[in-house]
Order: sequence, then C-alpha cells, then structure tokens
Amino acid sequence: MLHLLYILAFTVLAFIAVGNLIRNLIMFSFDRERTYSSNQSSPGGFGYYAARRQYVPHPELLDSAGNIIKEPLLVMRSINVEDAREQLDALYESSPSQRIDHSEGA
Repeated sequence: MLHLLYILAFTVLAFIAVGNLIRNLIMFSFDRERTYSSNQSSPGGFGYYAARRQYVPHPELLDSAGNIIKEPLLVMRSINVEDAREQLDALYESSPSQRIDHSEGA
C-alpha cells in the first residue's frame, strides 16, 4: 500500500514538473517576442534587452578581416606522438618561466 502512495506522489510531482516546464517555455517565447522601450533598460542603454537588440558576434567567431566565420571552428588532424612531444617541448622551452628556472638553478 505504501508503494502505491509513493508512486502516486511521484507521478503527481512529475506532472507538476512537466507542467511548469511547458509553462516556462511558453512564457519565455512570449518574452522573446516582446519589444522593450529604451526607458526600461539601465542608464546608458547597456541593459540586457538593449544589448540583445544589437547583435554583436563573439570575437572568436570573426576572422582577421572581421567577417563571420562560416566553417567549423574545431578541426582535428592526426598527429603522431613524437610530433606532439616536439611541439610541447618547444612551447615549454619558449615559456618565460622556463628561462627563470634555468637562471635560478645555475
């Protein structure tokens, strides 16, 4: 009998959670379509909604000329272990802390 009570309670909680999820999705879609006047944003026009009206892409999505990149951002290529080790050693040798460590040890 107690098992049935637990199942019923969690079923009710699941329906409440799904109902809240659907209601929040609907409210967010209405909120996105709503236009906001400039007097509701913070002084200087740097409020959340003022920033959302002007689309400024992230700098990592732009190439050197300032154009939006339309290709994949992550391209992986095959590299063998020795090449990877040489590249990591070159980075380590060129780091500023490596130069300091050599001068302290001498």
